[in-house]
Amino acid sequence: MDKTDKHTPGEKAALFFRYARMNLKLVLEYKLNRSLITLAIFCREMISVVVMFLILLRFLHIRGWDLHELLFLYSFLFLSYSLFVFLFAGIRDFDNMVHSGEFDRLLTRPLGLMYQIIAARIDFSATLGHGIVGVLLFVNTAFSVGIDWTWRNALYYVLVILGGTIIQASLFLLSACFSFWAVKTENVRNLLFFNARRIAGYPLTFYPVFIQKLLIFAVPFSFVNFFPAEYFLRKEDFGSFWDGYLYLTPAVGLLMFGLVYLLWKKGVRSYTSTGNSMYG
Repeated sequence: MDKTDKHTPGEKAALFFRYARMNLKLVLEYKLNRSLITLAIFCREMISVVVMFLILLRFLHIRGWDLHELLFLYSFLFLSYSLFVFLFAGIRDFDNMVHSGEFDRLLTRPLGLMYQIIAARIDFSATLGHGIVGVLLFVNTAFSVGIDWTWRNALYYVLVILGGTIIQASLFLLSACFSFWAVKTENVRNLLFFNARRIAGYPLTFYPVFIQKLLIFAVPFSFVNFFPAEYFLRKEDFGSFWDGYLYLTPAVGLLMFGLVYLLWKKGVRSYTSTGNSMYG
């Protein structure tokens, strides 16, 4: 199907920004509703931050991690997820596309399927809700944990945020693959992503070895926030891990996305319509 896509990268970039403008117009058409959704997301995510803060009011350190270091670790999750829902909201919502029949419509267009799925949806409310939390955490911790923000450290930070974004996109794409056979995949998505994300909110060393291996090799959230944070903080508890993990986040993201994309293409070849299409 993608073989019929003869658009140049420049044309695709222009079309992506056109999609973005259309999504933004839709958001601005219902300003109050979208603003309330953004506020609700912000408040929901801040609750977890407040809970962590209240816990640490009674304990100056938890296994060698103080409040600022834990919140710095947490900031990676919010900032990378914010970028994820800006770039890959279509992958997040893919099972709804299949169930509603919207995916059937995409099959008839002369554009790559993955491009259409990515470009068609941008969740501005979730982007802002998570992004504001992430920025607040970063601003309040990045300069209080002893980091020397050289250009190399800044470049590393940008690369791991991008890598963490792609890792999360890969996890959602993996759950999306099951939509070709099961249609509704909320439980798979919750297991692969949201439950693992909650665990990843705390340092990997807080958990037993089994959970550590799970977050490194199966659902690699440790590369989204723990190893990037350790690159800057160099905590004593990192000694039990291989130093190379500190630099693998972008590579893990690209490799994982490539492997899951092959599975997704196999699912597309075996796809049969759900029969719910509203587009004829």
